[in-house]
Amino acid sequence: MKTVANSGAQVSITPADGSKNVKTTRGVSVTVAHGKIMNVSVTAGRAHAGGTLQGQTAWHTVWPLHPATSYTVTVTARGTDGKTSTATSTFKTQRPAGTFTASTILGHQTYGVGIPIMINFSQAVDPRFRAGIEKAISITSSKPVVGAWYWDGGQTLDFRTRNYWPQHTNVSFDAHFNGAQIAPGVFGAANLSQSFTIGKSLIGVTNTRTHRTQIYWGNKRYQTWTDSSGAPGRDTANGTYLTIEKANPTLMSGPGYKNLPVYWSVRFTWSGNYYHSAPWSLGEQGFVNVSHGCVNLSPAHAQWYYERASPGDPITVTGSPVAGTWDDGYTQWFLTWKQLLRGSATHQAVEAGPTGSTLVDPGMLPATASGSRLHGSRAHNSRAG
Repeated sequence: MKTVANSGAQVSITPADGSKNVKTTRGVSVTVAHGKIMNVSVTAGRAHAGGTLQGQTAWHTVWPLHPATSYTVTVTARGTDGKTSTATSTFKTQRPAGTFTASTILGHQTYGVGIPIMINFSQAVDPRFRAGIEKAISITSSKPVVGAWYWDGGQTLDFRTRNYWPQHTNVSFDAHFNGAQIAPGVFGAANLSQSFTIGKSLIGVTNTRTHRTQIYWGNKRYQTWTDSSGAPGRDTANGTYLTIEKANPTLMSGPGYKNLPVYWSVRFTWSGNYYHSAPWSLGEQGFVNVSHGCVNLSPAHAQWYYERASPGDPITVTGSPVAGTWDDGYTQWFLTWKQLLRGSATHQAVEAGPTGSTLVDPGMLPATASGSRLHGSRAHNSRAG
């Protein structure tokens, strides 16, 4: 710590001038006694480290410092005697023993209202450092949302909203991983950022008992379609899934057929379940389940859905005797809100809006309308019916 007294204002800077091997997660702290902070600058070459002012007498950096980097801190303060003083500190952060990288499958495109933010790490994140990783990420949403981070194993971190994203929302995130720590001696060497758009709400709800699919379009019930889902022994499993990809046609193989072109196909499980056109089962649609696990639709209905579908559109399957399998597709909406919070290292909710995001106590949040099909999935939706 460096303290400078100058005719009244006493400026303290941590780390002290000349410090070496400074922890990147420690950051820079500035306090002033007998005066107030006028300006703080933390630079490393042309790079600047941002911070927040607490009152007029304390300042701290927001994000981790970069590893193996020399920083200069310059503080201008004004004392109660009206005189201005300047204090500086130069230090160097620790050199990492190893580095990690992070990536996301999200691109700069339009997604459905259920899409999570998904971040993958090049190696497992030690549980001791997971809270710090969550805190190093800022989310910006053009419409206010509440969500939470969830660790799906040690190398995947997801952000899921409590309710579906509002349609027509612009979203971005900035992961300040340059200097963030995931294991002893292992630090990030680059940040990760991405922006994307939430499109018009498209939600499908398939009931395997009634052989009907309800379609909600633009937050209104659009139509109810007849369908045919998985036959006994090949049942389409319960759960709220998200669309993954689509193709017209998709080549499908199964008992008695190989590389069959199937048109207007929208995938929602890795194991191979789709909404798709099935002209061969029109006589069974609405009456009996005959598929190998997909949801058979009429060609006209399948085409209508295909032309509007984006990755991340929710598809809920109900009424099945078979439970859904975790990670068979994007299954984050299998989780209740309480389960989602338990999967966070901080166990806190995230409030995101146009100016960024903050961690909040979940108990301080208002009640949610997630029981509605238009707003989110129902609790325990993946259980067998």
